[in-house]
Amino acid sequence: MATPVQRINCPPFTDQRPGTSGLRKKVTRFAEPHYLAMFVQAIFDAVGDLKGATIALGGDGRYYNREASAIILRMAAAHGIAKVLVGKGGILSTPAASNLIRQRGLKGGIILSASHNPGGPDGDFGIKYNATNGGPAPESLTEAMFKLSQTLTGYDILDDSAGKIDLDRIGTQQLGGMSVEIVDPVADYADLMERLFDFDRMRNWLKGNRMLFDAMHAVTGPYAEEILAKRLGASAQSLLNFVPKTDFGNHHPDPNPAHAEELMARMWAADAPALGAASDGDGDRNMIVGAKLAISPSDSLAVLAANATLIPGYAKGIKGVARSMPTSRAADVVAAELGIESFETPTGWKFFGNLLDAGRVTLCGEESYGTGSDHVREKDGLWAVLFWLDLLAATGKSVPAIMDAHWRRFGRHYYSRHDYEAVDSDRANEIVNTLRQRLPDLQGRAGNGRRIELADDFRYQDPIDGSISEHQGVRLVFSDGGRLVLRLSGTGTEGATLRLYLERFEPKTGVLDLEPQVALADFINLAEELIGIKRVSGRAQPDVVT
Repeated sequence: MATPVQRINCPPFTDQRPGTSGLRKKVTRFAEPHYLAMFVQAIFDAVGDLKGATIALGGDGRYYNREASAIILRMAAAHGIAKVLVGKGGILSTPAASNLIRQRGLKGGIILSASHNPGGPDGDFGIKYNATNGGPAPESLTEAMFKLSQTLTGYDILDDSAGKIDLDRIGTQQLGGMSVEIVDPVADYADLMERLFDFDRMRNWLKGNRMLFDAMHAVTGPYAEEILAKRLGASAQSLLNFVPKTDFGNHHPDPNPAHAEELMARMWAADAPALGAASDGDGDRNMIVGAKLAISPSDSLAVLAANATLIPGYAKGIKGVARSMPTSRAADVVAAELGIESFETPTGWKFFGNLLDAGRVTLCGEESYGTGSDHVREKDGLWAVLFWLDLLAATGKSVPAIMDAHWRRFGRHYYSRHDYEAVDSDRANEIVNTLRQRLPDLQGRAGNGRRIELADDFRYQDPIDGSISEHQGVRLVFSDGGRLVLRLSGTGTEGATLRLYLERFEPKTGVLDLEPQVALADFINLAEELIGIKRVSGRAQPDVVT
């Protein structure tokens, strides 16, 4: 006898607007009756044509992950989905989910994560849909989800009598008329990494060198155990905070110097390992650290592009490189010398998807510690760590030596991001809108030996499908190659986050060995003069400097 489908009637919620990374709210909001289910209904209705389809489901294991998985599975069965592949324990890193969708030819997948945001009962939760190419849903689909969420009057779900799925038992189970296959969340991803990198070379390197990987009590812990420890032979001491926790050990799972304090202390010690690295809540971000040297994500992308042919998976060369607009222009310089295309896109990994699918680019990167390639359609934290590890093994050089050689060849882009978090939304919008209004007056302004050659609000026209995205961040580009960029971030759940990006270029004939905040001091002062974040917000300093 078929398990009955229930129609639960309830009014729509008016705050369910997904951002560039899906819908993110506090756990307490998602746990309210019907809240998650109504947005899942919007996803299913917007995607459409799901009867008989197979999709993936998994998340970063944060608080409420299991409860959300149970709701989504009952709803998937009620909508006629034939099969759902679920990571054991409800776990799938975001890049592993993308790989699973692509390798298995799935219709798409639902990923439960708030990325690098804090977890726990009082923390954040998130949900997003990835399309059949394995990448985040395009803007047209997320906008359709939002519009539907404003008009829905209820959702369909299997009755409680359908039973429950054991998320911890690998194998196939039934839920109503739907198959649920619990899969090893690591195996397919680890096999892909073996096809891209020289594991023998890295294994030999690790016999004589040490590394330290901080999983930040997040999803990459099991992936690091399998790949770094079991397959590559790294010692148990190489893994830091590798046991996943629903509250990420009560820490902020964001891989940057401000939040990876233990890793940074170890990398600045006299006996520092040769390579330090960290990943975030859902495994799509990375931070690379050498002995007493933190590598900016912008520089990391440029180094990977310049040295890609040393890596087996990219030995034939790369087709092109893409970066988000706020990311430094270091990769552009490399692309120009290599004679390949370079692209500047809005922030949000989905903007890279068309370029990757069209074969126009191979490597992509964002300044917010996200780097990836055409192997999946998401940024990939552990992939970036393995790329650096294989590069060290291939060259026999240290991280500082690689960076020194790169800067001498291509010049150095001193770069930093200053975050002002949980700013009053009205004041944050006032700061951005006032700057937008002043752009015509700033164009061509000269002072302190610099001239503003470009003052605009970034507008992007996709070179593949022609779609247009406007108001993607204010740019002030100077005659000496420096830049100031200001944008409002949509990744937080409280107030507004203002991000100020500062960039100064020193050509290869004049490389300076300065601490970035020192090198950027005059740009920091100029930003306050032109934009006035501190003056208007009342903040004495940024909350986070990276």
